[in-house]
Amino acid sequence: MNQLLLKRKLEEFFLEDVGEGDVTTESLLVSGEYRRANIVAKEEGVLAGTDVINAGYEVINNDMIVKLFKKDGEAFEKGEVLATVAGKVNDLLAGERVILNLLQRMSGIATMARRAKSVLNDDSIRICDTRKTTPGLRMFEKYAVRCGGAYNHRRSLSDAVLLKENHLLASGGVKKAVEAVRERIGHMVKVEVETTNEKEVLEAVTANVDVIMFDNATPKEVKAYQQLVPGHIVTEASGGINLNTLAEYAGCGCHYISLGCLTHSVQSTDISFLLIEEEQR
Repeated sequence: MNQLLLKRKLEEFFLEDVGEGDVTTESLLVSGEYRRANIVAKEEGVLAGTDVINAGYEVINNDMIVKLFKKDGEAFEKGEVLATVAGKVNDLLAGERVILNLLQRMSGIATMARRAKSVLNDDSIRICDTRKTTPGLRMFEKYAVRCGGAYNHRRSLSDAVLLKENHLLASGGVKKAVEAVRERIGHMVKVEVETTNEKEVLEAVTANVDVIMFDNATPKEVKAYQQLVPGHIVTEASGGINLNTLAEYAGCGCHYISLGCLTHSVQSTDISFLLIEEEQR
């Protein structure tokens, strides 16, 4: 992750959560005491977000000490201690909720990405995400996808040309749309076209685009369309595919399958933050 952007985001999140101060913790006599806390998994999963722990507590107080026991991308079991944080009680608790919220969501995404790879069970096809991310959290969520062993599609609209249904309708079809964008983009920008039938696939092939997306196509349709595409053009299946239908696409021949569910329908992994009993200090 971009460390400068990470710290800027965390500062924004902490300002939102802490407001003018943590009135609960700051009212306690023990708020300034030095303590340690464990970050503990309450269910199994795949970890994503160790940078959030490190950078988060660095933003709160640079004197805090973080010890990690797992790396991003590693699986963990229920009950495992993922990290220990040491510092003043008020600093520990000020960062707890924001850090846990991000860590839980990112680990949920990484866990789903790992599961998707297992469900598909076809190493010739790469699982990737979409732009269906939570506004403000795209960097975190796309990083988590990679931690789970999947890949990123576009990070933003500026990354590549993706001519979808509305672009094609507005431009008068695949040929005119591709010609129009190629007159304006540089040689480093790839062009992908979304197709919904055999006619559009053949038009995209004729236009020699870089990537052809088979949108809302069944596994049988993907196999048929794939036969029409020369080997130098990358293909992607997208739309209407989830973990319940993913296994049906094994062996379909396309290069990528993009899953919006990796980020828009994920369940956060349950992770807790617990102060260690005083006698263990």
